[in-house]
Amino acid sequence: MSSATLKVKDKQSGQRACDEKDAKGEMCVGHLKRWYYYHPLRLSMSDEQEAAMKEFGKDAELYRCERCHTLYRAVKADQSTAGQKFDVRPVTLWGAFFGKHPKQP
Repeated sequence: MSSATLKVKDKQSGQRACDEKDAKGEMCVGHLKRWYYYHPLRLSMSDEQEAAMKEFGKDAELYRCERCHTLYRAVKADQSTAGQKFDVRPVTLWGAFFGKHPKQP
């Protein structure tokens, strides 16, 4: 069993593409996808999943580049992370919102 080394970076606010550079200095630009590395019914885990489980626990919000597999931690100030932070607002049948939406800081 080989030990997996994880490349971990902080995700910038609104970032959707990987900014990791390769040996030539070119950016990866792979899409960042929400990474669910733990599931209680999964029978086996890869080395990378086990390493992430030990380092971050089972409920961490992580994103992984689909090309180079670099991991990104979500930043608290990011309002665009996986639909986790949203405002519940009532909508009419035609799609119009009731009232005015309070301005965000």
